[in-house]
Amino acid sequence: MLGLVLACGCSSPGRPRDEGAAHVESPPVAVVAADPAAHADAGLVPDAPGAAADAAGAAADGPAITDAPMAWSAERERLTLAYRRQHSDPDAADIAIDPRVIVLHYTASGSATATRRYFDNLKMEAARKQLAAAGAVNVSAHFVVDRDGTIYQLQPVTRFARHCIGLNHVAIGIENVGDEARFPLTDAQVAADAALVRSLAQRYRITHLLGHHEVMGFRDHPYYVERDRAYRNEKPDPGPRFMALVRARVADLDLHGP
Repeated sequence: MLGLVLACGCSSPGRPRDEGAAHVESPPVAVVAADPAAHADAGLVPDAPGAAADAAGAAADGPAITDAPMAWSAERERLTLAYRRQHSDPDAADIAIDPRVIVLHYTASGSATATRRYFDNLKMEAARKQLAAAGAVNVSAHFVVDRDGTIYQLQPVTRFARHCIGLNHVAIGIENVGDEARFPLTDAQVAADAALVRSLAQRYRITHLLGHHEVMGFRDHPYYVERDRAYRNEKPDPGPRFMALVRARVADLDLHGP
């Protein structure tokens, strides 16, 4: 069932889109271990299933989240900090963030495993010249939502991830497997995204919910910080239809748009 190709809706199939990557205190979500038999070929088996199962027992509310940590290293942390200093804050001393925005994306593919594998890569591929010139660290996201609504958490939501120009320093990135053409995003993904957004909004000081396609229209907001004024892009994901459906389910949260 799993086959994560994170083309991230903004580039050629099989590649994640540009800028599009531990749980916090007593989260109101059920973190569950992946079934090794079911997911061994997917590359999304948790690193510590016992710990994930323990967390599940302490959190009864919210959507079930499968813990599937992406590859991490001291070098990746160093490159992430270098990127943050280059684009957000030249004086940054760490890669911790205080999330205020949730940005939804799509992968532009029908698979989940390749996405995770792509995110595991340490550096941005040289062939993606604009992105490589903007920083060495590879793109990533915090969550991936598969087509059946399964939610995978790849890294802590309080860690800076490169998924969205101008907002990485305050944004949680959620990738959805699919697009609006070959692999239309599903009702299960709408429900999963809405449940995840609701849970995150209860845990953090989230004020805005955006689609990746809406970010460039957000440049005048104080949250948007990009030190390189020429560094921008226009992205289609996840699209107005999907955003409208998710927003309708979380309207009571009064989260702002672009």
